[in-house]
Amino acid sequence: MRLGIVRSRSFRGGTHAAQKKELTREKPIEPGPAVGEVAVMLSQHIGSTCRPVVKKQDKVSAGQAVGECDAFVCAPVHSPVNGVVREVALRSHAVLGRSMAVVIQPDPQENPPKLPAAEMFAPDFDEEAYSPEQICDAVLRAGIVGMGGAGFPTRVKIEPDPRFPKDTMIINGCECEPYITCDYRIMLEWTGRIAAGIKLAKRAAGCSRVLVGIEDNKPDAIDALRAALEAGGIRNGIEVLAVRTKYPQGGERQLIKAILGKNVPAGGIPPMIGVVVLNVATAAAIAEAVVCGRPLTHRVVTVTGEAIARPGNYYVAIGTSVRELIEFCGSVTEKSAKVVLGGPMMGIAVADLETPITKTTGAITVLTAEQIGKAKFERRRTACIRCGRCLQVCPESLNPTRIAHAVKSNLIDEAERNYMAACIECGCCSYVCPANIELTGYIKTGKIFLARQKKRMPQ
Repeated sequence: MRLGIVRSRSFRGGTHAAQKKELTREKPIEPGPAVGEVAVMLSQHIGSTCRPVVKKQDKVSAGQAVGECDAFVCAPVHSPVNGVVREVALRSHAVLGRSMAVVIQPDPQENPPKLPAAEMFAPDFDEEAYSPEQICDAVLRAGIVGMGGAGFPTRVKIEPDPRFPKDTMIINGCECEPYITCDYRIMLEWTGRIAAGIKLAKRAAGCSRVLVGIEDNKPDAIDALRAALEAGGIRNGIEVLAVRTKYPQGGERQLIKAILGKNVPAGGIPPMIGVVVLNVATAAAIAEAVVCGRPLTHRVVTVTGEAIARPGNYYVAIGTSVRELIEFCGSVTEKSAKVVLGGPMMGIAVADLETPITKTTGAITVLTAEQIGKAKFERRRTACIRCGRCLQVCPESLNPTRIAHAVKSNLIDEAERNYMAACIECGCCSYVCPANIELTGYIKTGKIFLARQKKRMPQ
């Protein structure tokens, strides 16, 4: 087996935003709060929304499916606790505004803190004991989706497809977003699970090689995963590669470009060029699902920001509210101005702190009023000065200003002709704009207008 480290792999564009990871980088993963209520959203993934399979007053067990779907692109959702269904009702959703959820009241006597089953995965773990069909079926039943943010159902990704045969699997361990350290801690603490998950995913997808990409500012994570893979005596076809630290290196299109030098077609998906990309947390979840039969009911969430009293990385029940998690961390010590699900570049600000954690929530970042700056609120936005900085940093080689101006003028067709759909909403253009124009915000709005225009989204 060849495990190599190449330090010059990168992509065009991008920025070097302040990392701000020191707040939680050295904080080991701890159990999250014992919550008084969980709201399990029926839509936590790309694809069809689940239908509830429980009703009010039903008793449910931890790991029991509470939402299922027959569509191909879908993933069931499960209760993270033993308890009673209070209601099936609308709850705040970070992306959809409001969406249906199964609200469960846990039994305080029957819900000890849940810990990951890391001890189950020895270095000599043998993936040959599981057939590709067994692996795919376990991943489907466990409701695993991409945990890096997109939320695409993992079974669909790893299942062989004769239309798009996959020869290369990329494991994404970059975590380029400022503040967030959940994947970093997973790579240090759950290396055995990740290594087992990589083996299982490779076997299921039928890929001939696996490339693990980790940013070169995480040498200890590179060493840990390398050691775990070497200890397991993995057969050839797996490499650990260091890629250059730059935002958004963790975007799958950018990582594919950095590692393979290939471009995913605009509007296309990686399997079109024979590639499948999985996040390290997803690989760990695959191992638990296949070996332990555990559905995806908990995930590691980084709670961070200068205003948080006790920032850290917590193993949290999916469905826990943002409010309960922030209070568990000692609440805020300074005046907070914005609560963001995710990081400051691509995260989504939430107004309702009852919004629940979902399978794709990797972080809660609390930004202070001082940090955002009163001047930013008071300063008048200026006209575009045509400096071209947004073109230089765009990792997709777009013209963000042209798209944003088209949206602002309600010329959605013009924005579409300028490849608005290809924007990955990384925020690089807004970050470098000297005129303080929220280019990414305009583009996001334009996509919503286009979806409504094409009847893909309700008015």
